[in-house]
Amino acid sequence: MSEKTLQHRIDGPDDAPVLVLGAALGTTWHMWDRQIPELTRHWRVIRFDLPGHGGSPAHAATSIAELADRLVATLDALGVERFGYAGCNIGGAIGTQLALTRPHRVTSLALVSSSPRYGTADAWRQRGVVIRTNGLDPIARTAPEHWFTQGFAGAQPAIVEWAVQMVRTTDPGCYIAACEALASYDVRSSLGRVGVPTLVVVGSEDQVTPTTDARSLVAGVPDASLALVPGTSHLAPVEQPAAVTELLIRHFTTAWHDKPGPGGQAAIAAAAPKPQIAPPPPPQAPPAAIESGLAQPEQDRGGTYEAGIKIRREVLGDAHVDRVQAAADDFTGDFHDFITRYAWGETWTRPGLDRRTRSIITLTALVARGHHDELALHTRAALRNGLTPTEIKEVLLHTAVYCGVPAANSAFAVAQRVIREETTPEG
Repeated sequence: MSEKTLQHRIDGPDDAPVLVLGAALGTTWHMWDRQIPELTRHWRVIRFDLPGHGGSPAHAATSIAELADRLVATLDALGVERFGYAGCNIGGAIGTQLALTRPHRVTSLALVSSSPRYGTADAWRQRGVVIRTNGLDPIARTAPEHWFTQGFAGAQPAIVEWAVQMVRTTDPGCYIAACEALASYDVRSSLGRVGVPTLVVVGSEDQVTPTTDARSLVAGVPDASLALVPGTSHLAPVEQPAAVTELLIRHFTTAWHDKPGPGGQAAIAAAAPKPQIAPPPPPQAPPAAIESGLAQPEQDRGGTYEAGIKIRREVLGDAHVDRVQAAADDFTGDFHDFITRYAWGETWTRPGLDRRTRSIITLTALVARGHHDELALHTRAALRNGLTPTEIKEVLLHTAVYCGVPAANSAFAVAQRVIREETTPEG
């Protein structure tokens, strides 16, 4: 298997229309096992594993677009031109990406426990820091409480253990790469271009992708309906397999386009009723602009500002940059504009050094000059850029020789505090 394709499994008749199922982050294609007997009565079902999940080779992908490209390459190799698609969690993101970039390939779409933007970029990158430091065990141990309702978890200990083991056996590097992919994923402004019938399925007790996220999808996609599964948390296909299976069959048998595209197959005709449609939320007014020098449209500031603000957010975090922008006024706005353009837009973006190396250089310079507030900020940035606590320790030991022991002593105190804060697992 090449790095451009995904490990996959095919079930169902060879001459049936194709339905592709995408799994959630930290799971394998087995999360759909209990849907397969019914779905394969109608469709040729193709399931795939994310890189480093299950037995899939650990060829990491750091964007949803790259994962979608690999799935398309896999389907191309199988001779599949047109297909229906259902995905859960990150699998839903891949399906939305396909509907936006390959509208001629996707006949209809089901988004299960999905969102147009999964949490915040800071939260996903923070998770990467925790995994890099502690491994996947903390994530694995807390997965059941995020995926299942308390009642289901208590009644199904074998499924809980199965879920823990799925996460624990995932390749950490590929999981971190998937976190990076979700950190940069945001299709809220593009949902109007999804041109296929779409079913949005959400568990009423889902705290990972709550009903507000589902309603955002329904409000944005022109031809979308919402199905709420009562008493269910995030992994709805596992917790309520019969209900989810029925919803998928109803949706795909009624929403599938009757006419196949080039090389595709016509779907079977059926007259099953559509799921109950929940009314979309009322339109929301856009947030008020920040009244400062940083509130002007970024596209009016030139390429170096756009590149700079992007990498500044990725390295320092949205929360920090948002605080800086909110506090900026006529007196400080030009200074922060200067930093964004020249430090981040022209220096950090240069191809000669990677971000890890630039973090090492930055830490050393800040230790040498005794800039402790900036050192704390850039210790967090170094963790986000892939340095481990052990590597940061080695950088500070090196500074003791060349910058002086007192400077390094102060730096160790700052870094120790930040590393404890950033790498302590939740729970």
